[in-house]
Amino acid sequence: MNVFRFVLIVLGTLSLALGIIGIFVPGLPTTPFILLTAGLYMRSSDWLYKWVINNRFVGSYVQNFQKSNSIPLQTKLYSIAMMWTMIGISTFFFIESLWGKGLVVLAGVVGTVVVGIVIKTRKHSNL
Repeated sequence: MNVFRFVLIVLGTLSLALGIIGIFVPGLPTTPFILLTAGLYMRSSDWLYKWVINNRFVGSYVQNFQKSNSIPLQTKLYSIAMMWTMIGISTFFFIESLWGKGLVVLAGVVGTVVVGIVIKTRKHSNL
C-alpha cells in the first residue's frame, strides 16, 4: 500500500470517528463527516468504501447523496433543528464552562453552515 492511500484511509477513519461521535455530541455534524468518509475510502480502499455504502445505518444516505449530490430540504431542516435543540439543552443544562459553551456553539455554527449552505439542497425526498 502506498503512503497516499494509507493517509486517505487514516483520514477516512478519523472522519468516520468524528461522524459517529457527532451522533452523541450536540453541535458536531454527522452527515458531512460520513460523506467525507465515503469519499476518502472511495479513493483509497474498495473494501472500506463498499463497507460504508452497504452499511445499514449510513449506506442509504451516502448512496442517495451520490445519486443527486444533494440532501432533501426536509432532512436539512430536521438536522439543523435537532442540532440546535441539543446545543441548547447541552449549553443550558450540562456545560458549565463558558469556553465549553462557546466551543459547542461554534461547532454548531460550522455544522449549520456546512449542512445549510455548502451541501446542495433538493426540494423533494425522492430522487
